[in-house]
Amino acid sequence: MGHLPDEKTSFVGRTAELAVVQHALRERRLTTLTGPGGVGKTRLALRAADHADERYPDGVWWVDLSPLADERLLLITVSDALGLSDHTLRTPVETLCAWLADRRALLVLDCCERLVGACARLVGELLAAAPGLTVLATSRQPLGHPAEERVEVAPLPLDGDDEKGLALTLFRERAATAAPGVSLAGPAAAAAADAICRRLEGIPLALELACARLADNTVTEIAERLTSRLDVLTDDTVWPRRHRALRTAIGWSHELCAPLERLLWARLSVFGGDIEETDARAVCAGGPLTPDGVGRALTGLAERSVLRRDGTRYRMLDTLREYGALWLAELGEERALADRHAARFAALVREAHGGWLGREQVAWYTRVADSHSDLCAALDHLLATDPAAAQEMAGRVGFFWTCCGHLHEARIYLERALAAHHTLGPDRTRTLWALGLTVMLQGDHEEARRLGERCGRVARHDKDPESALSAAYLSGLTSLMTGHAQAGHTLADRALEAVGGDGFSYPSQLRCRLVRVFALTGLGRLDEAGREAAELRAECAERGEVWTRSYADYQLSLVRLLTGRPHEAETHARAMLAGKHQLRDSFGIALGLDLLAAAVAAQGDGERAALLYGTGQAYWQLVGHPQRGTPELAEVRAECERRARASVGDRVYEEAFGRGLAEGGRSGPAGALRGPIP
Repeated sequence: MGHLPDEKTSFVGRTAELAVVQHALRERRLTTLTGPGGVGKTRLALRAADHADERYPDGVWWVDLSPLADERLLLITVSDALGLSDHTLRTPVETLCAWLADRRALLVLDCCERLVGACARLVGELLAAAPGLTVLATSRQPLGHPAEERVEVAPLPLDGDDEKGLALTLFRERAATAAPGVSLAGPAAAAAADAICRRLEGIPLALELACARLADNTVTEIAERLTSRLDVLTDDTVWPRRHRALRTAIGWSHELCAPLERLLWARLSVFGGDIEETDARAVCAGGPLTPDGVGRALTGLAERSVLRRDGTRYRMLDTLREYGALWLAELGEERALADRHAARFAALVREAHGGWLGREQVAWYTRVADSHSDLCAALDHLLATDPAAAQEMAGRVGFFWTCCGHLHEARIYLERALAAHHTLGPDRTRTLWALGLTVMLQGDHEEARRLGERCGRVARHDKDPESALSAAYLSGLTSLMTGHAQAGHTLADRALEAVGGDGFSYPSQLRCRLVRVFALTGLGRLDEAGREAAELRAECAERGEVWTRSYADYQLSLVRLLTGRPHEAETHARAMLAGKHQLRDSFGIALGLDLLAAAVAAQGDGERAALLYGTGQAYWQLVGHPQRGTPELAEVRAECERRARASVGDRVYEEAFGRGLAEGGRSGPAGALRGPIP
């Protein structure tokens, strides 16, 4: 089961190196591919991991560490790559060790060089906890772990045919892509191509950068300019002399860029992850570089292979980002760009929070999830330079992160933001609320109760309807999760009555309505619960809101199940799953799969129910704790599991459950979504 990125270009040669890596993976538990930047470590690791896929029944998992400069993000990044969204009080490393403990898997850590020490410590803990785990790493230097097998990745060979002249083969293939009309067949062109490969010492990234110039220069001109060029702006601590060929190619590419393209290259180095054009315009425009000029410069840098485009997003290789950062420092713009970057992502979070009620809700969840490393960088910068702005940003992003499964990280940032700034107001109330929700989802109900009381006290100071509703939602939900449905109903009902309106004016107004529906079900007032849930679902569907609607479907499914209508229960359970799948909400998917399994069991299909229960269990493992949910679901789950087992027998049930558990990480809820969804 592969979880690997797609290969965007052809893979040239490396037959001998692949064989060495494959042997190392069979014989050793930690293999590190080392070599200079741009030499092809990532491509070799990707091809080796793909070839090894069948030997690892529990998956091959790829983790891109290139955006990371802060080791605090390492564990979160690895957890995200594995699909873990832990909802417990365990530390991330405890979660990783527990999840990998009984699995036979290959973990690929790409670009470890900026976090060598942290990667070595993490790998050591994982290998000790998970005897079936193998790790393949790429780094410019070894990790230094005692179990490490080091494989040095050399540049492509320069001489001979086929495997012996791979540098020229790669150059020809990339030239055909970059400039299809350019021929390298003549003696002069062939000689120039060979000279380029030698000048650039067979380093793949350097060759690709040279090929990108073929649209504007002949191969002979490129060879002549490379031969005469002097390196500029070099720092031997970052660019050792043995990397001079790559330095030459990057520096020459930099010189041949237009001035505004060079300026944008430097400014883009402030981004940690993939870059949206709208973000680049907001952060990098200034002085001679206008917003429209940013768009043109992005296109130019992509044409020169400095950036790689994927849909609406751009990616800069770590080696090229480092070069841009050197120029940014030379320009004296580091602090200014860090300020702009933080302001941009704080504004993005403000806009996402403001758009939570609308039709773009799913798009905002996706945007927040895809911008994770830049959001963390922005928060770190604001915590150091503007604590009030950091608190506002943390409070607004906190609810998104609870849905995306970043509970541990959310808790750290929310606590830091509260400690850094103490002024009362809606921003502090929102941050307290987000922290309370985070700890409640981690299972710390007593701390959630205390935070709910604090949130209620400061909300009274705000005299703001959203603050009051948020405090009521946190306390009401905590009451529900601890089995106090009447208290939850009272808290939500009072808050809703105090605010009034159409019930759709504030985000937490919807959430309080949801608490009231959950409470009615818990109190056995099923007719009322069904009516309110149906009304809430219809309003959400009309406005394109997904988060609340999916939980309304959850309640409608449960009510239909409890009142003997399992076919309707199945329909609503699948609708809930569709919504939670859109939001990438593993906790919600786990709840939905359990409810769907119960509905199927109630229809007498024990084998399919067992399969769904197994798939659900795979998701419960991802969120890190036994099956949970509101208390009334536990009894329903137990009864339906008993019924499914009785209908098909223990052997068939266990076999189907095992298939569902094994397939859960591969197909997710996809199989459960077959059929009409209202």
